[in-house]
Amino acid sequence: MTSMPEATDAVPPPRRPLSPASPVSPASPSSPAWLVVALACAGQFLVVLDVSVVNVALPSMRAELGMGAAGLQWVVNAYAISFAGFMLLGGRAGDLYGRKRMFLVGLALFTVASLAGGLARDDWQLLLARAVQGLGAAVLAPATLTIVTAAVPEGAARARAIATWTAVGAGGGAAGGLVGGVLVDLLSWRWVLLINVPVGAVVLAGALARLTESRAGDGRRLDLPGALLVTAGLATLAYGISRTEAEGWTAAAVLVPLAAGLALIALFLAVEARTAAPLMPLGLLRLRPVASANTAMFLTGSAMFCMWYFMTLYAQNALGYTPLEAGLALMPSSLAIVLGSKLAPRLMRAAGARTVAALGALVAAAGFGWQSTMSADGAYLTAIMLPGVLMMLGAGLSATPLAALATSGAAPGEAGLVSGLVNTSRTMGGSLGLAVLSTVAAARTDGRATPEALTEGYALAFRTGTGVLLAAAALMLVWLPRRPATGTPVAEAPSAAEGSRTPVK
Repeated sequence: MTSMPEATDAVPPPRRPLSPASPVSPASPSSPAWLVVALACAGQFLVVLDVSVVNVALPSMRAELGMGAAGLQWVVNAYAISFAGFMLLGGRAGDLYGRKRMFLVGLALFTVASLAGGLARDDWQLLLARAVQGLGAAVLAPATLTIVTAAVPEGAARARAIATWTAVGAGGGAAGGLVGGVLVDLLSWRWVLLINVPVGAVVLAGALARLTESRAGDGRRLDLPGALLVTAGLATLAYGISRTEAEGWTAAAVLVPLAAGLALIALFLAVEARTAAPLMPLGLLRLRPVASANTAMFLTGSAMFCMWYFMTLYAQNALGYTPLEAGLALMPSSLAIVLGSKLAPRLMRAAGARTVAALGALVAAAGFGWQSTMSADGAYLTAIMLPGVLMMLGAGLSATPLAALATSGAAPGEAGLVSGLVNTSRTMGGSLGLAVLSTVAAARTDGRATPEALTEGYALAFRTGTGVLLAAAALMLVWLPRRPATGTPVAEAPSAAEGSRTPVK
């Protein structure tokens, strides 16, 4: 639920000239570079951890707040849609208004929203808090990487700093299930959100004291209308899809939000075509590497994003695992995505990015197909561990070459923007995919709450995901370029891993 979780940009954004009034680095003269890097990494860790830590708390949230299956998916989607819709805007805001300022604003929003979510007494309060968390993460995440790259000189030291940033993000994703399980078992589900408050306060104090300001004074304006339109369009579409299980596809309660969502997306495209500083320059989508890689990322994300959601529910609702046991059960899958991301660059040199991306989709499809054979009394090894490892190994293998191919199609000055677009495509695909697959599962379950009925619904969701991944693999082989353009940097592996988990982490 890399990633979601990111300007969790797989490729560091290009360095722009600082304004004359801006310091050369976000570190103050008295702040050592390692401390600046540590503060930025702490912010990134919180964003990624919060996505994954929520997974194991979902059944407990549902029980206490009386949420239905449709409401439960919005605990994930409220965060993901807000994060995806405002991610590119957050990165541009850091350039214009200062990276330190946006780091502080994003972290403050995230921390306050975590407190509100942890204290929520009704489901709507929790969902609103999750949406504000996503907005805070969208402002915070792009600033963390920019602060890291600005604090350390180019060369081996910067490479080590970026490696630390990506490793911390991947570690947050991997630790989320375990941390969430411990907190839910020992305290309550509320602490998966409340834990962010003291940590966020400490990081805020450190950042306020130890970071100084930097910005790119290029005079561009923020495309706030574009961000609002795409976020509202995605949310409205997802809501319409989620209503189909209860109302049917021909009901006005479904057709009206679906039509409204499509209209908002169309209006977003019209605004982007006319604005001087668009959130998403449509001209980039005329480039084959950018268009094909983002389409592939959208499709794979629509399936991968849902894996953690359904696996967590299956482990607790069907197999009777405790939250801690469910978190531990998914740890091998968390490690598998990191392994796949590490292997991908080596395989790309030998076989080409297109082949590795398609291979990753096929490996993941094999895992999804295996998972679709689940039963209500499945053994851990064959019902969770092995198919989960295949699914996430494939996710790691495919995300890195897709990011590298996408950025190879853009000019050097647009690499950061295109990398952010890749992460946005993945998260948007995951948001809509979760709405569709949750509706598919709920339709098969048909209101029955027995472990056998729930398992039937989860299994159908995984079968549907298998079909999506096979279609994505075929599209990759036909449409993707074989290799990135010469000199294109390969995306940082753990960043790709984060994005794949961002769904439900």
